[in-house]
Amino acid sequence: MMEKNIAFNQRETYAPTRFTEFLWWLSTAEKELLADAVVDRNRHKIIGMTVLATWAFASLAWTYFFWTVTANIWLALPLGLFMGFIILTIDRALIKGINKFSKNKLWPLLFRGILAITIGTFMAQPALLYIFTKEIKLQTSLDNEKKKQLKNQELSALYKSRKADLLTEKEILQKDIADKYSAVAKARENFLAETDGSGGSGKVGIKAIATAKKNEYQKLDIEYQNLASANQPKITAVETELKNIDDNIKKEEAAFTQYFNDGFLTQVEALNNLIKNNAALQFRYYLLVIILLLIELMPVIAKTILPSGTYDEKARLREEMEIEMAQSNINKEKQLKELYYTLSHQNDAEAITSFFDITKEDRNQKIKSFNKQWKEGADQTFDGLWQTMKKDILTRQEQ
Repeated sequence: MMEKNIAFNQRETYAPTRFTEFLWWLSTAEKELLADAVVDRNRHKIIGMTVLATWAFASLAWTYFFWTVTANIWLALPLGLFMGFIILTIDRALIKGINKFSKNKLWPLLFRGILAITIGTFMAQPALLYIFTKEIKLQTSLDNEKKKQLKNQELSALYKSRKADLLTEKEILQKDIADKYSAVAKARENFLAETDGSGGSGKVGIKAIATAKKNEYQKLDIEYQNLASANQPKITAVETELKNIDDNIKKEEAAFTQYFNDGFLTQVEALNNLIKNNAALQFRYYLLVIILLLIELMPVIAKTILPSGTYDEKARLREEMEIEMAQSNINKEKQLKELYYTLSHQNDAEAITSFFDITKEDRNQKIKSFNKQWKEGADQTFDGLWQTMKKDILTRQEQ
């Protein structure tokens, strides 16, 4: 809402609204100094609005980020608000250090710019993921299929040598059986041809030659049966191991697919792949990144480009005054303490002097009394008299 024009003679009674005070707080301004700075009021409201917008954007971006990680909105919301508050404190610290009286503006501004760009770049990611949700889901599906194929190739390569050995062994066993069967079939044909006269000696019936061929055929058939009986279990074992290998590959592929998810890093990877393969999207992606970065940089940019008014001068003069007052108060307190110690020393010295003056006569009387007792007594030495007087009359040094 636009601020009403206030007559010049009534401006000392200006009372900002609570929302205006809140915006001033966001802009790190002191409301006591802004109350009389008419032009700077709106400047700091503008800065406060940029900080508020950045704060809201950061909270939403971080909430979406945590939601992609936890899929629990009641957990993501407080975490997002907490991280948004951290961004708020950083932004307030950045703009608080920017003023026209800074001696070195380049390095602090460069540092603030790098920090803002770093934070803004990360904050831009959740926003972009939300904007391109449909495209990212499709790309994630394609990426997962590629991962499946790559996993299948890795597993196939892992078992390739063993499968090749098993297939070779199976072919050899089957070839031995097939060769033996061919020999049996040929012997059978020779035997039949000999019996019906269509081959061999040309005589019909079972003669000596036919009998010999029959025996040869039966012998080969027995050998074939024995070979088939011996090789078939081996072939079955080979086929079982091949099947187990295929089952293991399928199990590992199934276990691998369980790790597929649509988490933050997976979506970021899909977004990167999407950008690589889509030239039309690249321009819009980088444009959105720049826009989102500007949202994070808004407080620093606004604080930098807006002209400085009377507020900064008042803040500088007020700070100098507070420094001078603090130094003056320290000096006065020091002088008072020194005066206190001086007067206390004088009074203590006078009290001690009075004490010794008052007790001087009594001490002399007591010395005379000890001396009289020593004269009259015969059992006390002079050294004993001295020890008694030293104990009862002389003073000790203060510790």
